[in-house]
Amino acid sequence: MTKRVFIWVAHPRAGSLCEGIADAYQAGVEKAGGQVRRMDLGTMSFDMNFEGYGDGAPPLEPDLAAWQDAIAWADHVFFVHPYWWGAMPTKAKAVLDRALTPGFAFKYHRKGVAWDKLLAGKTADAIITSDTPPLLDTFLYRKPARRVIKNQVLGFCGIQAKKVIQFGSVKLAGPKKIAGWVGRAERLGARAAA
Repeated sequence: MTKRVFIWVAHPRAGSLCEGIADAYQAGVEKAGGQVRRMDLGTMSFDMNFEGYGDGAPPLEPDLAAWQDAIAWADHVFFVHPYWWGAMPTKAKAVLDRALTPGFAFKYHRKGVAWDKLLAGKTADAIITSDTPPLLDTFLYRKPARRVIKNQVLGFCGIQAKKVIQFGSVKLAGPKKIAGWVGRAERLGARAAA
């Protein structure tokens, strides 16, 4: 069976290292025979204002509806984003706030604190780029970006994280190091499609 993979470049700027990593991941998926849908945050247009779920919540704009549709279509998702102030960029977080809605990604039970994970059965990889060296981030800050994407985003919705990797320090990396990261992303994409 051909794997369907949704790739989301959650960096607001075109030409970023995240985009190059996504290109490599996509090449790996396609070489292994997988189907790809891809969206780039920089080309997405939507209202970033979010006042919470419930009555009166605005309908999803076309780009958010397409993002949601791509998640529903996919067997496997790949997110790549930079690490800014301990988290993903604001616009990327706004996509999660607006599009991972109750009834689509999760459903709270009427009583208690339990919920249904409506995206169960899907898998994911994520790569986070950072100027902070991953080892320092692990020991000094307890890897907040990796924990959030794995547990509070993917896991909360039922998506099983296969690999959550942090590449860094970007500002100290030379061409050889970056080429190694790109190669690793391509191999990861190939494994995702296998």
